[in-house]
Amino acid sequence: MTSESQEIKQLKQEIKELKEQLVQSEQLIMEISAPIIPSIIPETILIPITGRLSPERFQRIITKILDVSYGEDINTIIVDFSAISEKEIGEIDIFGTYIDNMAKAIGLMGIETLFVGFTPSLTQIMINSGVRELQGIKTFLTFRTALQYLMKEKDMEFQKANQ
Repeated sequence: MTSESQEIKQLKQEIKELKEQLVQSEQLIMEISAPIIPSIIPETILIPITGRLSPERFQRIITKILDVSYGEDINTIIVDFSAISEKEIGEIDIFGTYIDNMAKAIGLMGIETLFVGFTPSLTQIMINSGVRELQGIKTFLTFRTALQYLMKEKDMEFQKANQ
């Protein structure tokens, strides 16, 4: 075997290893960019969304939410978009469709979805996207106001611990 063919073989192996690392990195990014966080409210989870939202990524997030929710005792999911700005949205003109699809998919499993953290610019983007069904989704300015709503719905209140 010539040294040139040996180099080619070595380069092919390096490319293969780099591709494997890339796949692993993409999986890690997906896992940490939409973490599932248990809430203080029973049967409720929080999903903070961070990073760039492409159609493919949005679909993976929806799939992850559905997979995690299936078979669990979850009746409410709070999806937090506080960390998303206009520049993180891949296809601005269909962002409202993403939100509508997410709410419908989760709703088909009998789970209520509350959305929090829409900035004025994100709100404008959703309105301009032309989706008509957005009226039916429940939104709150902050995670705190969503929790207050849920606590009221479940007839719960915070109590200070005795010291």
